[in-house]
Amino acid sequence: MPTRRPIRKMVAKMADRLLVNRLNKRVTIQRLEKVPDDYGQPIDTWVDVATIWAAIEPLRGREYFAAMNEHAEVTTRIRIRYRKDIDRTMRIKYGDTEFEILHIIHPEFNRRELHLMCKERQ
Repeated sequence: MPTRRPIRKMVAKMADRLLVNRLNKRVTIQRLEKVPDDYGQPIDTWVDVATIWAAIEPLRGREYFAAMNEHAEVTTRIRIRYRKDIDRTMRIKYGDTEFEILHIIHPEFNRRELHLMCKERQ
């Protein structure tokens, strides 16, 4: 009777290949830091942490009217390879679009990928 370990390794390799094929967008992870200006005063500035490959998947779009103004809210899942330095205070930038990280999901806690549940900033 064959052991299950070679099968698990094979399945893990196939899952890694599938993940790599989905990561087709180049995004930049940014962190808000206080950087001194020309006069030495601290100014909040978005600083690049890393530029990585990601998959951007819009989940739903919702438009609503409040106080006679139209607001659009887009909830998006951004899949990336596992990184331990990601937190909710960061943002993701793709081209001119910025995403606020709302939740960080570790699927199966296997340290292979992260799902960042984000809201598009407009």
